[in-house]
This record gives sequence, C-alpha cells and structure tokens, in this order.
Amino acid sequence: MKILVLHGPNLNMLGTREPEIYGSLTLDDINAALSQLALDLGIEIECFQTNSEGRLVDRIQSAAGLFDGILINPAAYTHTSIAIRDAIAAAALPAVEVHLSNIHNREKFRTKSYIAPMAIGQICGFGADSYLLGLRAIFNHIKK
Repeated sequence: MKILVLHGPNLNMLGTREPEIYGSLTLDDINAALSQLALDLGIEIECFQTNSEGRLVDRIQSAAGLFDGILINPAAYTHTSIAIRDAIAAAALPAVEVHLSNIHNREKFRTKSYIAPMAIGQICGFGADSYLLGLRAIFNHIKK
C-alpha cells in the first residue's frame, strides 16, 4: 500500500508560523512521524509540500495508478479551491483531509471545506496527531 501525503501552502513554515495555533513542530518533524508510522504499518508514503495550487492539482492527477490513497492538508486552499476538489474527485482515490487546527472553531471563512465532500473523512484540531490519525484512517479504510 502506498499513500501520497500532500501538504498545502504555508505548511513549510510550521514551527515558526503562529505556533499558538499550529504548534511548534516543523513539517520535517511531522513527515518523520508519518514515516515512522508508515513503517510500523508496513506501508509506503511519499510526502510533498507546495505553496502552489497548480502543483497540488498536478500531484493529485498523477496519483491514480501509483498510489492507493491520498492524505491531504490543503491548508488555505481548503476554503477556496474547486480545482483541488475536482482533482480529488477525478483521481477516484480515497482521500482523508487533515488540519492541525480545528477549522470549525476558527474564523467563519475557515469553516467551509471544498475538499471534505470528496474525502472519506476529515480530521482536524489534534495538531500533528491529525496527520497520524489520518494515516491510520486511510490505511484501515483501504485495508478493508
């Protein structure tokens, strides 16, 4: 089993960007924890971060046939990107949406997700553990 892990815009700034909201772990820390969990589960992951909506769409589109599922934190694109939503729908792979913060307990504009209707589930508000919970969820979903 191989899972594509996608990190959206500004997540490369984790550790220094608003740590009171996003925590003090860096993206490298999160990727290392995901890699360890993947090893424990006996699966492969590939992690990719970009600030570009188009590059996220390209990676999602190219995932079909190469990956069994997608774990995605679309970050700010959650609330704006119909293109990412449509790419996930077209890829026809199970996807889990994750967020470090609870997007439903923040500014009103952050509560709408264009991605959630295309995902098998959404996990938010648990900091870096959201990613680990998401990886376990997609693993269990695909394994069934």
